[in-house]
Parts: sequence; C-alpha cells; structure tokens
Amino acid sequence: MSKTRVGQRLRTQVLVDAGGHCGYCRVSEEITGAQLEIEHIVPEGRCGPTRRANLWAVCRYCNLLKSDRVEATDPETGALAPLFNPREQGWSEHFAWIDGGLRISGTTPAGRAPVEALALNRAMFVRARGYWVSAGWHPPREPGA
Repeated sequence: MSKTRVGQRLRTQVLVDAGGHCGYCRVSEEITGAQLEIEHIVPEGRCGPTRRANLWAVCRYCNLLKSDRVEATDPETGALAPLFNPREQGWSEHFAWIDGGLRISGTTPAGRAPVEALALNRAMFVRARGYWVSAGWHPPREPGA
C-alpha cells in the first residue's frame, strides 16, 4: 500500500499511459468493473519516488502479490530476474498469450518471473478469460501490434 497519496491528475495520467489495463495480467477496468490501482514500480520502501516515471496501473491482485518486489525467481533458470517494468518495457516483448488467450506465457526472464510470482495464470483469471474470449473482449490488443 502506498504511503504517498497519488493525486487525481497524476492518477489520470498514469491510467492513460497504461491504456486502462493492468501492467502485468492485462485485465481491463472496463471488463471487470474494478478500478485499477496505481503502483510504484520501484516500491516506496525501496526509495521509489511517487512520480509518473515510477508509477503504473495494475489490478488489485497483481498489486498485492507484487508487494515490494523488484525481482523474482525465473522458473526456467532458477536465477533471480528483475520483474517486468511496464513503464519501460513492452508487454509483448516479454509475454505471449497462449491457449487462445486464456494463459500468459513469459518469453524472457523478466516475463517468466512475474508469471510465476504474481500468479498471472491463477485459475480464477483463466476461467474469467474464457468468458472474455467468448465475448470477443480478450485478449487485449497490444500497442504497436
């Protein structure tokens, strides 16, 4: 939980930057009806500033599981890897939709680590994504795709 209040103007800028989707699991506010949270990419507890360059929009579940992490174990190599940075890295460079858009696959250490650490393929999301795919709402179109 952020110690510093993010003002409405900054929050709006960050939400626009994120395109209304969670930076990690790509869930949309419009699909779930749940407001995205503003997270510190480098957490405040690790001296991350409350500035636009260090903020991104994420869903509640990803925010809770990310907590104050900046790295996690890459399940393929067993080595610590920096977590994907949605502000600086393109999602499709580190992740891919598989199983018709039901699951997320990490394609690099920075992608594989959060798939595991943030449980991006938790059963609840996989089931929900199935409904979203059926409705034609998912997977989201990635910028530049």
